[in-house]
Amino acid sequence: MAVNVVYESTDHRAAQDIDALRQIFEHFTSTSCPQNYNFHLHTTCSDGRLAPTQVIDQAIALGLKGLAITDHHSVRGYYQAQAYLAQVAPAASQLRLWTGMEISAGLLDNEVHILCYGFDPSHTALHPYQQQRAPRGIDYEATQVINAVHQAGGLAVLAHPDRYRRSPQDLIDTAATLGIDGVEVFYAYNNPSPWTPSPRQTQLIQDLANQYGLLKTGGTDTHGLSLLQRI
Repeated sequence: MAVNVVYESTDHRAAQDIDALRQIFEHFTSTSCPQNYNFHLHTTCSDGRLAPTQVIDQAIALGLKGLAITDHHSVRGYYQAQAYLAQVAPAASQLRLWTGMEISAGLLDNEVHILCYGFDPSHTALHPYQQQRAPRGIDYEATQVINAVHQAGGLAVLAHPDRYRRSPQDLIDTAATLGIDGVEVFYAYNNPSPWTPSPRQTQLIQDLANQYGLLKTGGTDTHGLSLLQRI
């Protein structure tokens, strides 16, 4: 009986995490990032220059409320950041760290990137996407990626929809039919300083997100040494 209670509690906590994440995405605006939340950033566990511990240190210094490390095809950065965050609490009592990952996928004969959040990182459905390289074969197809993320209890989001050869309209329309949960609306396409979402693309993609009833996210896509900048 004790074992059952533990599992029920864990499942309930996971559901609460996803509900909290949905609430954030449902109210995400152009001012949410980078001072309150950051849901797109990379560490030395993929192609970034910040160590996961440095990400946490900067997040605490900035007073962030929440973030996700979205390394390419890896959750090693998440585990390192999670362990470090536990050590530095309660200094970071308001900071919440969600699981995250960025996965390459095929959609309409394009390679796109799918951000995933709030998933169980140990779920077997995600093992093909945690090999520090792009998936292959059927695992590479966007529909398979989205399904795997959902099986692991997470949310799937189309990253920076205006960076591909196909139009955001075509990609978001197709991704929506495949069950994508959201799109990265707030993104700085020309790497401005200070970081700010690109106005034209933001309006276009926000309108499409509203049209298809999708969640809206944003992040700096940090690869450099500052969470306030992309590079």
